[in-house]
Amino acid sequence: MVYSRLLGRSGINISALGLGCWAIGGPFWSGETPNGWGEVDDAESIRAVHRALELGVTFFDTANVYGAGYSERVLSQALAGKRDQVVIATKFNAVFNEATRKVTGSDTTPAGIRNACEDSLRRLSTDYIDLYQFHDNGFPPEKAGPIRDTLEELVMEGKIRSYGWSTDFPKSAEVFAQGKKCTAIQLQLNVFESNHQVLSICEKYDLAAINRGPLAMGLLTGKYNASSKPSIDDVRGLKSPEWMKYFKNGVPNPEFLKKRDAVREILASNGRTIAQGAIAWLWARSPKTIPIPGFRTVVQVEENCRALDFGPLDADQMHEIDKILGRY
Repeated sequence: MVYSRLLGRSGINISALGLGCWAIGGPFWSGETPNGWGEVDDAESIRAVHRALELGVTFFDTANVYGAGYSERVLSQALAGKRDQVVIATKFNAVFNEATRKVTGSDTTPAGIRNACEDSLRRLSTDYIDLYQFHDNGFPPEKAGPIRDTLEELVMEGKIRSYGWSTDFPKSAEVFAQGKKCTAIQLQLNVFESNHQVLSICEKYDLAAINRGPLAMGLLTGKYNASSKPSIDDVRGLKSPEWMKYFKNGVPNPEFLKKRDAVREILASNGRTIAQGAIAWLWARSPKTIPIPGFRTVVQVEENCRALDFGPLDADQMHEIDKILGRY
C-alpha cells in the first residue's frame, strides 16, 4: 500500500518514497571529471516520471547543476499540467554553462542565490519551489548564516515554500535547523552508512531526512559485480571524482560488494528485491527518512516503487543487519 510522510516541520505531505533526478540530466563535467550518469533517453525519462506518478510518488528531487540545468528542464516537461499534484525539490550553489555542460564555479552571495532561484523557476516552469536546498556538503557552517537568511527572505517573498541543506556534517545541519522555514536535511544514508549524528539532528528539530545515495550508487540493487564497468562519462567510471567511494578505478569497490553480499539474504527476504530491501531499511531507520533513489528507466521506477507495497523492515531484520555489519 502507498503511504506518506511529512516533509519535516513544513506540514507538506509527500509520498514516503521520492525520486532523485540526477541521472536524467545526462552528462556534465567539472573540468575533465564526469558528474553525470552517462547518456539518457529523454522520452524514457518522461515515461518513468509519469509511471512514478501513477504508482503514487509525489516527491521529485533535482538540482540546478544536474546536467547543467537539463534535469530541471526534463522534469518540467514530465510534470507539465501536473504541478499541483507534486512536491518539487531542487538545489543551488553551482555556476555552470548550459551549452557546454561545464561547471564553472559556485556562488553563495545573496544575489547569486536569487539568480539561481529565478533560473530554476524558469527551467522548471513554475512560480514556486517547494524545497530549495543548499548544495555544498562541506561549506563552513560558521559562514552559512547569511545563506540561511537569504532563504528565509525567499520564503517570505513566495519564491520557495521551505529550504534545507544537503550536508553530512552535524554542525552544518544544526546551523540551518535554527531557521524558521528550514524543513529538511539531505544526507548520505543507506545500509552501509547509518549517518547517526545528522539523522539525530533531523529527529531533534523535526526535519525531514532526505536520503541521497539510498542504493549506494547502484551497489544495493544487486546489478553490479566485481567486473562491472560504468561508461567513461559516468560519475562512477574510470575518471570518477575523489569523493566517489562506492566505485574505485572504474569498478565497484570490493569492500562494499562484500558488505552487500553479507546482508543480501535479509534485504531480499519476504519477496523483496535487494533494492526494495535497502529502501525498506531506510524507512525502518527513522520516521523522518525519505529515500530518493535515482532512475533512468520505467523498469527502475517500477521496482523501487514496489517497495511501498512492503513497507519497512522489521526490528529483527534491522538488528541482524547491524550485527552482520559490526555496528555494535
